[in-house]
Amino acid sequence: MIFSTRILLPLAAVPLLGATPPVGADVTVMVSNMRSANGLVSACLAHEKAAFPDCSGPGGLDMTVPAGKAKAFTFRNVVPGRYAIALLHDENSNGKIDKALMIPREGFGFSRDAPVRMGPPPFSAAAFEVGEDDISQPIKMRYIL
Repeated sequence: MIFSTRILLPLAAVPLLGATPPVGADVTVMVSNMRSANGLVSACLAHEKAAFPDCSGPGGLDMTVPAGKAKAFTFRNVVPGRYAIALLHDENSNGKIDKALMIPREGFGFSRDAPVRMGPPPFSAAAFEVGEDDISQPIKMRYIL
């Protein structure tokens, strides 16, 4: 009996030795002021200025969520650092922001409710810190037309 216990206990611990906890925090985006549930909401979580606001450069994570389910969604296991979020409510699901005379016809929003002047805000205006604890970022969708 003692022999079998000595064998079983080390074997039971083997899966625990190989298990690694997830690295980083969850960043939950809480979206308000959605005009409709039509289309998609595209989100860019940018870690670098070059990736903000559309995740076209290095250092960005993007996610697309059906607009009807976009009131809250989460980027999981985000490595600690400085980030900014940009949202686009692509109401017609064509994958781009539609404009009329250079004015957006679809909704947009930024973390920290960064002000918009002649184009998107700079990364620094929308940036926030991600540490080890999960956080929420409220973002108010804005519509001009």
